[in-house]
Amino acid sequence: MSEILNANPTIRNASDLPSRRRLGKNQPSSRVPQGLFASTVPASARLPDPFSPSTSSDSDLSDDGQDEEEPIDEQEIYDLIAPISDPEHPLTLGSLSVVNLPDIHLAPTFPDKGATSPLTTLTVLITPTITHCSLATVIGLGVRVRLEQALPPRFRVDVRIKEGTHSTADQVNRQLGDKERVAAAMENSSLMAVLRKMLEGCEGGVV
Repeated sequence: MSEILNANPTIRNASDLPSRRRLGKNQPSSRVPQGLFASTVPASARLPDPFSPSTSSDSDLSDDGQDEEEPIDEQEIYDLIAPISDPEHPLTLGSLSVVNLPDIHLAPTFPDKGATSPLTTLTVLITPTITHCSLATVIGLGVRVRLEQALPPRFRVDVRIKEGTHSTADQVNRQLGDKERVAAAMENSSLMAVLRKMLEGCEGGVV
């Protein structure tokens, strides 16, 4: 990564990025990361977890005494991954338009069950800054790691290259979708160091 592949990427102003902060719901997560990505994300990057139920209080309770829990939507997913740093530039994936709100999709894993489906499939399409970007797989892994750590286990995460934005998209997508390849890649200490650096901007949760 000594040679910068795209020295002059298009950069969006932070004020132009879509964002919505959850007020009063950013409590530390009680979920202990497990499995493949357990050691990848810094502990501080998991706190606070925007999807952790808030502690009960008079202000948090509705009239019938039940907690009001908003469903997770595309905007909240975007808020999770937009602060991830690009591995090549000191900029975020949001500011580089590598991740974009219209390219995030949530759907029931079992469509016939509709809203009652116990699982939700999350698809995130990433747009590399150049069509021959050699770091596309690394960026995809960073997005996947962040989502796997932050989201409840009922979410099935699918990260892939947006069609027509990369010369070897099919190959990259196969790598990102192959659990064995991902597991092997995560054993690479150099790659792990890059991923941890990318996720440093996620410290403190949603920004």
